[in-house]
Formats: sequence, structure tokens, C-alpha cells
Amino acid sequence: MDPNKIDVKIIDPKTNRDANGKIYVRKSQGAYQKLRRYGGWFLMLLFALLPWISYDGRQAILFDLGKQQFLFFGATFFPQDLTLLALIFVIAAFGLFLLTTFLGRVWCGYLCPQTVWTFIFIWFEEKLEGPANKRRKQDNNKYSSHLIVRKTLKHIAWWAVSIITGLVFVGYFIPIKELSIEFFTFELGFLPAFWVWFFAACTYGNAGWMRAIMCLHMCPYARFQSAMFDKDTYIVGYDTKRGEKRGPRSLKAKKPKDLGDCIDCNLCVQVCPTGIDIRNGLQYECINCGACIDACDHTMERMGYEKGLISYTTEHKLAGNKTKIMRPKLIGYSVALVLMLALFIAQVVTVDPINMSVLRDRNQMYRIDSNGWIENTYTLKILNKTQQEQQYNIDVAGLKNVKWYGSQTISVPAGQLVSKPLSLAVSPDELTSPIVKFEFILSDNDGFSLKVESRFIKKL
Repeated sequence: MDPNKIDVKIIDPKTNRDANGKIYVRKSQGAYQKLRRYGGWFLMLLFALLPWISYDGRQAILFDLGKQQFLFFGATFFPQDLTLLALIFVIAAFGLFLLTTFLGRVWCGYLCPQTVWTFIFIWFEEKLEGPANKRRKQDNNKYSSHLIVRKTLKHIAWWAVSIITGLVFVGYFIPIKELSIEFFTFELGFLPAFWVWFFAACTYGNAGWMRAIMCLHMCPYARFQSAMFDKDTYIVGYDTKRGEKRGPRSLKAKKPKDLGDCIDCNLCVQVCPTGIDIRNGLQYECINCGACIDACDHTMERMGYEKGLISYTTEHKLAGNKTKIMRPKLIGYSVALVLMLALFIAQVVTVDPINMSVLRDRNQMYRIDSNGWIENTYTLKILNKTQQEQQYNIDVAGLKNVKWYGSQTISVPAGQLVSKPLSLAVSPDELTSPIVKFEFILSDNDGFSLKVESRFIKKL
């Protein structure tokens, strides 16, 4: 035996893994794979292009950590609006629960970034190294110079996608135009450059090398998703009654009476990105990508059998029972999702374009001016949440004959917080109690006004 050659039989046909656990994913064609492939490229392009969209001269979507503000087209959100971010996570959670209860792990198979990037990396692998069978043979033999070149090109392509991914991801937190220019001209600061390379390395490692390991051993969703399943959840299932007893047969021969429709070609295993055999029943490793469905349907078509031996189905349907679509769990998740969406919309609609807080002078509660009037000092902190500079007017309600020490107008740049110190003086005859409640009124030229309550102290 050639010492530089390893027996290719070390590939386990039942798991499609070599001795080192590597999975060689065979290319699958079909309706579900077209949906997954086109959907994946669409999501990838959407992710890559969104930061480049400009609105009113600024990046439309930007989570500016330095300025502690989130820009979303014409709206600016600040830490004071943190409840909106919490609601987004709650909505995403209920949406995922609803989707999983109804359609199983379709998120994992079609929408999860790990899956999308993994299949993009596999696409480059197929284009540069060939199909799965060819890659198996190549990897089990001594590398030729031609193979080394092709593998080098593959890793260059992987790193190119990874660097773009890291750059775009960081571009959601740092203006991407300046970030890109500084990155490619080697003028980027240490911290931004570190994060670009960090996320690039994570993408390269996860999608290029770890792949199914992330889904099988590291993703927490793979572990607890079964808690959301029931016997009416749509899963990728194998019809045992129709398929068994499985066995090979000639393409032109009639189906033997003692065999089912499964010809034991193992294509369903070879196309599976997690290396499982769906014929063994529901397994937590299954990501509902439908690759095995397309492979099996193609085989059934060639054999002249009815499609659907492997399909999106439910445990109830496989057992010969009727699937119940509307059930308490699904209705509960739907109601919770609708309520959270309504609450989120209400919060967004009621977000004020101005925020103001009032601080009294703690060092001196009050003082008597030269005319014998009572004077209180305040600091107004005014936050302009819009993306244009605004001119504001300041007034009070609840105090009579007020004398102002300081301007009653203030200009605040876009997205900036400005402190405005001022003092108010009131004649003692106008104050009916030691502590009087009143309101500061902040208004803009568009008619919007904001009221903040404060106290005027005559004496303690």
C-alpha cells in the first residue's frame, strides 16, 4: 500500500464523516435549496449594504457607541430609550418561539447567520476544489501542487468574505465610509482594527472550520428548542411506513414486494450539513434546511416513485393522524407577539424629539437678591434627539411675575446634550407657601413642547 495514500473507506456512509469527524457536504439541488440559497445571498447582501445607506447626509443606521446614540434614518435614540431595545429583544424571542412551534428549526436552516455563511463558504469550496466526492479523495491523498493552489485560493476567498463581514459588522458601530477608507489605507486605530479582525477571524473559524460543531455543541438554541416542539410542529420527517424495509435495487427493475420505497442510497446523509441520518427519527442536530428532502425527491423521481418520502411533516401526520394548526401554545405565542409589537409601536410613536431634566442648585437652596426677591438657581439639561440643530424657547408655568437671570432661548446641535444654567426670582408676595410647585416649558419652532416639574423654595 502506498504510504502517502489513505483508504477512502474510512468515510462512514451512515454519518458522512471521516476519521477526524469532518463532514463532506454534497451539493443538493431542489426547490428548498433554491429558496435557502437565494435567501442566504439576499440576507448577506442586505447585511452588507444597509450601513452604506445615507439619510439626510448621515449614515442611516448607526449604533454610535462613542456618542451613546442609535441613528435609524430620521430618528435618534439614546440610552433613555433603552426600553425600546429591550422590547426588540422580547419581540425577537416571541417571534422565534412562534416560528419554532409552527415550523420547527427553519430559523437554523434558512436564516441563521451561521448557516448562511457556512453555505457561502461551502459554495466557494465546491467551485475551487470540486464536489464532495472529489474533495474526499483529494484530502485522503498526498497534496499535489495543483491542489495546494486551489486550497490556497479557497482560503483567500474565505478570508476575503470574513474580512468584509468583520468590516461591515463594525460599520454598524463606526461610520462605515471612514472605517473602510482607514482600514484599506492602514490608518485605522488599534481598537477598531482589532474588532474588524476579531469578527473576521470568528467568521473564518465558524463558517470555514467549525460549521456543524457550532450547531451541535455550542448553540444553546439547539438544546432548548425541543421544549417548543409538539406533535403538530412541522419538522423534516421520514415516512417509515412507506420507506421500510429499505434496500438497493436496479433503476429499471420493479420494486420488490418485500422492500419499501427507500433504496438506501444514503444521499439524504451526504447532503446533510450536520451529518445526521434523518431516517433515524427526529434529532436535535437537524436544522430543517430541507437538503435531504430535495435529494430524496430527486431519487424518487428517478425511480418513478411518489415524492415526499422525506418531507416537511408532523409527528401526528406520520402516525396517520390529523395535524392541528391552531393550538393553545401557538395562539399564546401569537397573542404575546402581537401585544409586544403594539407596545413597541406605541413606544416609538410617543418618543419625544426633546428630553429635558432640571437640577436645582444643591449648595444654596435660595437667596435674597438686592430687591428683596427670592432667587432660585437651576441647571436645565436639554437633549436634542433630532438630526438637525434646534432652537428652543424656555418658559415657566405656575409662577407669577418671574424675573429671569439668563436667556430664555437656547440652540442645541443635532444629537447633543447641552446644559443651560439660569436663575428665577419671584417677589415674596407672590409665593403662597414655602415650597411652590411649577413647570419649566421647553418648546421648539414646530409647536412641540415639553413640561418638566420642579420646585421653587421660599424658605425651609
